[in-house]
Order: sequence, then structure tokens, then C-alpha cells
Amino acid sequence: MQKLLQRLISERTAATEVSVQDLIDRRYQETASGVTVTCATAGNHGRSVAWGAQLFGCKCVIYLPAVTSHQREAAIASYGAEIVRTSTNYDDAVRRCDQDASRLGRFVVSDTSYPGYLEIPRDVMQGYTVMAAEIVEQLPACARPTHLFVQAGVGGLAAAMIAHLWEAWGVERPLTVVVEPDSADPVFRSATAGRPTPVPGDYHTIMAGLAAGEISLLAWEILQRSADYVIAIPDSAAEATMRLLADGVEADPRIVAGESAVAGLAAGLLALQDREARAALHLGSGTRLLVIGTEGATDPDSYFRIVGRHAEEIATPA
Repeated sequence: MQKLLQRLISERTAATEVSVQDLIDRRYQETASGVTVTCATAGNHGRSVAWGAQLFGCKCVIYLPAVTSHQREAAIASYGAEIVRTSTNYDDAVRRCDQDASRLGRFVVSDTSYPGYLEIPRDVMQGYTVMAAEIVEQLPACARPTHLFVQAGVGGLAAAMIAHLWEAWGVERPLTVVVEPDSADPVFRSATAGRPTPVPGDYHTIMAGLAAGEISLLAWEILQRSADYVIAIPDSAAEATMRLLADGVEADPRIVAGESAVAGLAAGLLALQDREARAALHLGSGTRLLVIGTEGATDPDSYFRIVGRHAEEIATPA
């Protein structure tokens, strides 16, 4: 996010190069204060955009779907962002954000792409590859994963992870499984239809960060060629996995993981318990699963309702 805002402000100054430190030190405050960044979010991306805007002294307007929790809203507002709560779902919030930005001269920093808006989402996806690069760097060849179970909302994270691991490991890349909520499954629908296919009507899932009804066009271009399987999971599987991680297994540390963070692991556990799925996905004694935890207890009330304990209790050693 820093790099995106750095580039935006650099383009609006006469300076040949504006560093991140220049912006943190507010050396171009007059220019930065005239920039308004905006996006629609279910919580996590908008929080990042609001944080970056505050860091550099930009204005920020964040659009939220109607079902966004008040705690996630408060977390975004704590960075000084103006909040626009819509009366509909995430995809409609994306459209309203884009329309308002065109009318009011705001700069959209979205993690989803759509016709006429591709450059910034591509940069956001490149940012996700930092995680993949760290995985490639840290894992020795003998410990490489056989399978990647990665969550998808609009698909950007999944596409970025799969593409980077494919580029780094080639034919030795892991078998890839994209995971999404069964009530918000645009990747599954698009894969089945062979073209971008939205979820009809409204949708709701506790996995708020994955609550999207339309796939990102850039993500689709990658996923249609590289994803091996797509699995849609119920909310109950995410809840059970949150509790499992909070309890820990044998000597494993207890982990605080939010609803969207556990989707990949939840799907992997479901597949391991199903004979047909195990065979189709080639899951066996030598399997090594790679999953990506993308959030902690971003909605503390929801986390307590599901797990029965506060995140602070779990993070403290027993």
C-alpha cells in the first residue's frame, strides 16, 4: 500500500523522486492532503488503505457492505477514514465507490478488478506475492508443500500465490485448491461455467473477508489456467477450525485465527475426511499442506461468539 500511495503522490509533484520517508516526514504534505484514496471493503483491505492514507497524510473514504460488523468499521475509522456504509453487498459497494470516485476525483485503491480498472489491482496482487516469496525463500526443497489450499474472495490472493509458486517451482509446484464460502462462490461458478459468473442475488457468510459475489477479472485470467480444484465450504467448517486452532493439538501452539483466515485449513481437513476427495486430490501419508492465515480476531465479538474465549486468552501461554 505504501508503494501505491508513494507513486500516486510522486506523479502529482514536480519532484523527480519522492521517497516513502519523504511522505512519512510530510515533506509533500500540501500535495498529499489534496489526494483522497477510496475503496470498498469487507474489512481488511480497507483497513490497510486507511492506514496508508493516514501515514502519508492523504484523505480516505471507505465503503462498507451493509453486513460489515461495527468493530471492523471502528478499526478502519480509527485511522481517520470517512466511512460510507451502504445498504447492499460488497459488489454493489465496489460499484458505488467507483462511481463516486469518478464524480469526485478520488483515487480508487481496490483489490478487485473490473472493466476499465486493472492497473492498481495488479499492483495489489503483486503485493500479495511477498508472502509467497518468503515461503519460497524459507522452505528447503525437501519440505516443499505438495498441496496449496488458499482462500478466495474476489480471487486476488489465490491468483497471486498460485502464480508465484508456479513461477518459482515450475513443474514441482503444489497441487492448488482454491477455497471459498459455499454461499459466496464466484470462483466455483466461474470455473464451472468457463467464464466469469457472479453469484445471483444476495449472499452472507461469517467469512467476511471472502464475502464477494464477483471474481476479479485479473484473478480469473490466472485462476482459469492454474487452479487445479475449487472447494466451497460451509460456515460451520470455518467455525470448527477456529476452535481447533484456539485449542491447539497436542504440542502445537494455540493460534488466534479469524473466520477468513481458516478457510484453506478447513477445506483441507474436510477433504482428508472424505474418501473420494482424498483420492481426487492425491492426499496421503506424504502430504504437506500449505495454508495461509490472513487475519486474527478482526471482529472480537464474532470471535468470542464462535470460540467461546477472547483472543487475548488464547494468545497467552497456558
